[in-house]
Amino acid sequence: LQREFTVDQPDRVWVTDITYLRTWQGWLYLAVVMDLYARNIVVWSMKPTLARELVLDAVVMAVWRRKPQQRVLVHSDQGSQYGSDDWQRFCRANNLEQSMSRRGNCWDNAVAESFFSSLKKERIKKRIYKTRDLAKADVFEYIEVFYNRTRRHSHLGGVSPEAFERASQRGSGVS
Repeated sequence: LQREFTVDQPDRVWVTDITYLRTWQGWLYLAVVMDLYARNIVVWSMKPTLARELVLDAVVMAVWRRKPQQRVLVHSDQGSQYGSDDWQRFCRANNLEQSMSRRGNCWDNAVAESFFSSLKKERIKKRIYKTRDLAKADVFEYIEVFYNRTRRHSHLGGVSPEAFERASQRGSGVS
């Protein structure tokens, strides 16, 4: 990826990462797949463990939902989930080209990290959720109702990811 965060077409570059949320039932881990074109969260997965299934579920759903017609560069950090044999096999079988951040360099995955920062500043605000189900519902609301549909992005000319992608599909651009 080499910090080239501006993409001119959808489903050319996806970034993925994991963060954690605190609940009184224990940690809840969130994996997202973001399309760099419109900065939308294509899919997300939540589980109580950091097992490789967390990221595999997300990327499987991304391929199913988006059905990319060409090779997609999928950028991640060097977490063990992204280096697993299952992850690598799935990527090869589905025309996904792996890209990984340099060890210890969070700037290589800055867009995914920025999304997690927004989620935590705008929604979670150091909250400890009573249950994992309450955390899941809150994250769903943030991503599916607010972030993708409503939240304006300066990178997208002040429109939401969904509005940006809709406008580009019509071929009219965004004003």
